[in-house]
Amino acid sequence: MAHLSQEQLRRLARLGAMARVEQLRAEEAAIKSEFPELFGRGRREQAANGQAAAGRRQRAAMSAAARRAVSQRMKKYWAERRKAKGK
Repeated sequence: MAHLSQEQLRRLARLGAMARVEQLRAEEAAIKSEFPELFGRGRREQAANGQAAAGRRQRAAMSAAARRAVSQRMKKYWAERRKAKGK
């Protein structure tokens, strides 16, 4: 078995790591080309076609009255929490 210095071992490890990174990049490129919707390109195309983006739900806009009602409920909720915490 050859005796290698720390520097030689480190250089060989670095070369091996660089080769592995290149393999991973090639694998990533292959996956991206096969499944573009996982990486953003497909989502924009779906949205342009009138379809919602995968994993996102559309939410109806709240009216001013609905926002006021929620605000009042939350103010009451937090007031009760503060009161309960003080006891």
